[in-house]
Amino acid sequence: MSANSSRSAAARRMTLMSNAPRFSLGQLVATPGAMELLEQTGFSALALISCHSQGSWGDCCDEDKETNELAIRQGMRVMSVYRLVDAETLLQTPLDKRSSLPTLWIITEADRSVTTLLLPSEY
Repeated sequence: MSANSSRSAAARRMTLMSNAPRFSLGQLVATPGAMELLEQTGFSALALISCHSQGSWGDCCDEDKETNELAIRQGMRVMSVYRLVDAETLLQTPLDKRSSLPTLWIITEADRSVTTLLLPSEY
């Protein structure tokens, strides 16, 4: 294979990255508990909403990530789970203990009319 053939094959495999939302969010709302947690931890609601809308599901298990991918295609509810701690703390926390970390859920309803930021205890 010539150098030109290698370059053109690589060009065909290029992945295009975008920060455009993958689905409509509808109206954005947050519970008082979610707002308080965001203020306490210093995390940005807009940054988390952006991650959610781009398909970065946070600390969801693989099965829930697959469900979200299907939900985007079929118009079902989409849910992300964010642990509001630094990356090192998250990595050092065993999976079965992560629910004890400060957690924020973001849920976009199936009809895409509203996206809610809330605490798991507020569900």
